[in-house]
Amino acid sequence: MPLCYGGGIKTADQAQRIIAFGVEKVAISSAAVENPRLITQIGAEIGNQSVVVVLDVRKSAGGSEYRVFTHNGSKDTGKSPEHIAEQAQSLGAGEIVINSIDSDGMMKGYDLLLAARMRRAVGLPMSFLGGAGSLADLGSLISTCGVVGAAAGSLFVFKGPYKAVLINYPGQQQKETLIRSSLQK
Repeated sequence: MPLCYGGGIKTADQAQRIIAFGVEKVAISSAAVENPRLITQIGAEIGNQSVVVVLDVRKSAGGSEYRVFTHNGSKDTGKSPEHIAEQAQSLGAGEIVINSIDSDGMMKGYDLLLAARMRRAVGLPMSFLGGAGSLADLGSLISTCGVVGAAAGSLFVFKGPYKAVLINYPGQQQKETLIRSSLQK
């Protein structure tokens, strides 16, 4: 299984040591925002395809603008996710992950407006997380953005009206049907 490691990576040397352990990719978040050149440095050390930039995104108080946050969602960078993603792409990131802080754990669907904006901003492989509450939510994301990563946690863990814990994944046929029907919309 491909593995991506993230958390506390601040130098290209750290990234190289992690890759040497057999990890396929490294994820950087606050370090990419605070020192964007780190993206290029890590890419030169381990290959651009192995550099994943993770952006934690939240709507502004008025709800019309999106901003990137760091430090577990506590520090507003004042920067738009489109700006940081475009910069990451130009500096050599191989992939972008967008985490909607507002939707995370809510199980009410992905922030499709944010997803569409991000998909238009950059052409890199992209994954979205935060909000999946049903397979239909995954389908809506794919219909909105095309083939992208659709991360989900609570969807596969909490079941029924009482949100009982029951790990449950869709079967291969369910996944194929979902993707085929979503791409035809």
